[in-house]
Amino acid sequence: MADTAAAVAPVPETVVAHMAGSLGLDVLGSHPRRASVHPLVALPDPSVGSDRLRGAWFALAGDPFVRTVVESLAGRWFTVADEDRAAYHAAACIASNHLVALLGQAERVGVSAGVPREAFLDLVRATVENVAALGPARALTGPAARGDVETLQRHRSALDPSELAAYDAMVTLARTLVDNEEAEARG
Repeated sequence: MADTAAAVAPVPETVVAHMAGSLGLDVLGSHPRRASVHPLVALPDPSVGSDRLRGAWFALAGDPFVRTVVESLAGRWFTVADEDRAAYHAAACIASNHLVALLGQAERVGVSAGVPREAFLDLVRATVENVAALGPARALTGPAARGDVETLQRHRSALDPSELAAYDAMVTLARTLVDNEEAEARG
């Protein structure tokens, strides 16, 4: 990206922008008008991506001209400082890519029990609605939320060993939500 930006002659009227979520404006060199515009939307292929950009959220930095680009797409925007770009992009990957990987695990485990993907997708949709309405900690249900160690152990016994690391990591994250909520309630 830096090589491409360097190949563009600096012109005071020209905005040079990149769309990399984790990079700051420094990769654009010494251009007087630098910007970043990163769509916060899952773009699995060009066709789907072009449909999803309209109305999407965008992380912006730099020259205010990029707001015009977002407005032309009926999009919404927020700014992310250069020093926060890596954390922002990590959160985006957790929300999208990690969710896809997690649903892949649910599908693998569910198929072995005869559960169709569509059944899990309905559960996921309801869960996302709960998170939107209640926040992550209050939306959490199930044995990790209840501290039901016996059920969690039955789950572990039923899983292929290759699934345990991810399962255990997610139980730990769920318990962290519970612990943080309880600590907050205690004040």
